[in-house]
Amino acid sequence: MKIALIGYGKMGKAIEAIAVAKGHTVAFKFDISNQDEFTIANLQQCDVAIEFTSPHSAVNNLKKCFEAGVPVVCGSTGWLTHWDAVKANCEAKNAALVYASNYSIGVNLFFELNTYLAKLMNNHAGYNVSLEEIHHTEKKDAPSGTAITLAEQVLTHITSKKTWVNHISNNAKELEIISERIDPAPGTHKIKYKSAIDDIEIIHTAHNREGFAGGAVLAAEFVVGKKGIYNMKQVLGL
Repeated sequence: MKIALIGYGKMGKAIEAIAVAKGHTVAFKFDISNQDEFTIANLQQCDVAIEFTSPHSAVNNLKKCFEAGVPVVCGSTGWLTHWDAVKANCEAKNAALVYASNYSIGVNLFFELNTYLAKLMNNHAGYNVSLEEIHHTEKKDAPSGTAITLAEQVLTHITSKKTWVNHISNNAKELEIISERIDPAPGTHKIKYKSAIDDIEIIHTAHNREGFAGGAVLAAEFVVGKKGIYNMKQVLGL
């Protein structure tokens, strides 16, 4: 498999290491330093692209992959206000996209656990639920895409909560997400159900970037030769 890496920061380098170890080839590494090489012609020499950049550049990067007809795995977060336009463009170009707020296999199992726990807790009004997420200071968006996914899962099943907010809240209808940026934390997400009697918590803590990078390579292997829009639940068969 020939891969184009769009974004060659710490995550891009971690993806490269895992991809090469699995026998794949990184044909191009596009970054801010070589934008002149980030062309449709070069993308078309690859089987798949993996995009980890920023909220500001992700949408245009995805559109270029769709135009090139190259399936793309996107790990950038913070751009989902443009989701409908990106989805329409992908479909119009008969292209392929895998998008996930988090590519870690452990986090995607954690998503399933979070959903199941929320279903159980909805019948117990004595507990108030809140979220906390901690990332390194280079993380550009807050709350994290992973925290938003977790919050949306909770809102689907905890009927007393109507919306999430990214600050401390005394409104019983608001789901509180507290975001902290502390180096060198790769990512910690906590969901806490608190009552006067006891607390219930589930926590996922990443120790390094390898879990995210490995999941992104797995998603790239999955999407080669496909058309349409996919998520990690489909990649992992959950």
